[in-house]
Amino acid sequence: MIEGESLAVMTEPGLHEIVLVRHGETEWSEAKKHTSTTDLPLNERGHERALTVAPKLEGREFAAVLVSPLRRAHETCELAGFADRAEVADDLFEWRYGDDEGRTTEDIRRDRPGWTVWSDGPQGGETAEQVRVRVDRIIEQAGNATGDTLLFAHGHILRALAARWIGLEVLGGARLALGTATVSRLGYERDTRVILAWNT
Repeated sequence: MIEGESLAVMTEPGLHEIVLVRHGETEWSEAKKHTSTTDLPLNERGHERALTVAPKLEGREFAAVLVSPLRRAHETCELAGFADRAEVADDLFEWRYGDDEGRTTEDIRRDRPGWTVWSDGPQGGETAEQVRVRVDRIIEQAGNATGDTLLFAHGHILRALAARWIGLEVLGGARLALGTATVSRLGYERDTRVILAWNT
């Protein structure tokens, strides 16, 4: 390290951050069921944990706030204090699980040993390529914003987006565990895309 250089990640002017918020817990996420089109509300624990998001974002200014169309993301956005500014983004919809909706990985593996959504995809649902197209559009939209962008969405779609941000295929999201009601930051070290903070 050069003498006097800060240990903090340095950002070039005009290179903005994308801040990711996964929604709070629901009945199905607590049970580890794959949830996409089933529009569940936050449960009591999810509501309480979503309230912890606001202090993590205190003092931040965002040029754009985007939220998934699904209720659990909207409720988290509202509890975090950004509902009045949020724009619904269909591309932030969770990975559509098709016939695997509502099933756990353990259950699916009884029929398909070794299955993961990342490597095999859901039966009758979206492919990784379809998800890639969606998250790439979100990244492009954030890149056109005049400042930082805040996203409220879901576990798999946000993990896929982070993987794409750092130059990986969607499959790379398998290495990025993401808890409910967490905040993560994507940005730059100089002009290189990096993960600044994850799962906080």
